[in-house]
Amino acid sequence: MSAPLLPEIAFFQELAEVAAAETLPLFRSAASVENKLDTGFDPVTQADCLAEDAMRSLIEARFPDHGIIGEERGTVRGESRYVWIIDPIDGTRAYISGLPVWGTLAGLRVDGAARAGMMSQPFTNELFVADGRRSLLIAHGRAPVEMTTRGNRTIEKATLFTTSPALYNDDKRAAYDRLESRVRLPRYGCDCYAFAMLAAGHADLVVEPGLQTYDIAALIPLIEQAGGVVTTWEGANAVDGGDIVAAATPDLHAAALEVLNAKTA
Repeated sequence: MSAPLLPEIAFFQELAEVAAAETLPLFRSAASVENKLDTGFDPVTQADCLAEDAMRSLIEARFPDHGIIGEERGTVRGESRYVWIIDPIDGTRAYISGLPVWGTLAGLRVDGAARAGMMSQPFTNELFVADGRRSLLIAHGRAPVEMTTRGNRTIEKATLFTTSPALYNDDKRAAYDRLESRVRLPRYGCDCYAFAMLAAGHADLVVEPGLQTYDIAALIPLIEQAGGVVTTWEGANAVDGGDIVAAATPDLHAAALEVLNAKTA
């Protein structure tokens, strides 16, 4: 099979721009919020839908043979060799709460592997992007900076992110608590921004339960191309989602998996 042809960073910048044109005007506004669940709370805003529509239109125009999986609008050509996986606002709860830790995600899956992707945070003017070779931080008014994960190999020195321990159930909560009890600094509630901070060298571990493919596919290349490791708790390919472990180094990743999967009496 021929080597994949990956998009230029400029295309990710275009995706970020068309999404931002829809998300920023409604951020910290009185925009309406709908609940996608009959019981519980899974919010969606007008900005989610408008931004995904804009991103899909741009992908369709530039890459008409590629598949697309989106959180709000579903899947087209999902069996294609090239599939874009997009989440217009990852962290909608943060978005509707006025917190700038949400982001726009776009990842490109090629032959079942996450090969390129971006996380855009337009309110802070930050674009985290991986082009298949390296991960870059492109901040407004500054030259692009190549990102490298921290070299930490030990849990005891680690900064750990998770959205909330309340999201873990039963045995998984016990497993997470074991890991958190050993790290130096646990932090909560940063959604996709936590993964970007790991790629940029400001954190060491991100652990999350029950992610969907559109929550993680764009973030895998950011971390891997900065030197880190991302898998499921079972050590498998994380592109389709699941319970996720991202780590700054292979040694730290292996140590985290050992703690999470430890057998208890």
